[in-house]
Amino acid sequence: MRLNKIGRRFLIPSFVKTLLYGLRFRCFVSPRAEMDYSPRVTIGRGSNISAFCKIKATGGPLKLGARVSIGAGCFISCDGEGVEIGDFSMIGANSAIMDSNYRYTRLDVPIREQGITSRGVKIGSNVWIGVGCVILDGSEIGDGVIVAPNSVVSGRVRDNAIVQGNPATVVFVRR
Repeated sequence: MRLNKIGRRFLIPSFVKTLLYGLRFRCFVSPRAEMDYSPRVTIGRGSNISAFCKIKATGGPLKLGARVSIGAGCFISCDGEGVEIGDFSMIGANSAIMDSNYRYTRLDVPIREQGITSRGVKIGSNVWIGVGCVILDGSEIGDGVIVAPNSVVSGRVRDNAIVQGNPATVVFVRR
């Protein structure tokens, strides 16, 4: 792990990160959230990151729109192409968003030694992601989408759809 990454992750106290993000972006990051302080993070005004969230953003960009709400216990990993979440979106408690995936094509090499791939994650505006959802690398969620609790999204979801299940499938389209 590089020295500057270690410093941003472990040496800056949580209450200082809360203060720095609050002054810089006019948002609230709970002092109980485990969030990297990184120049690759952009947070919209009025956004709220709850306690016990783990947000790792030293490897890739994280862009949160205005008034985004991230529930308690969420995990967001930005190791590759990054995560982008639109304005007024809500992420339910204990959800996970990952922007990278392991390569697994070769059988003669252990999976963890084959490296990673990344296409990034894009979540539109006014999206409601329910409790316990998993959003995987390469997902593109349109505006106005509702993702039912405990669903797994791994692809593209059209605007105003309501999806549920593993894998998430459209059950209704809002008009």
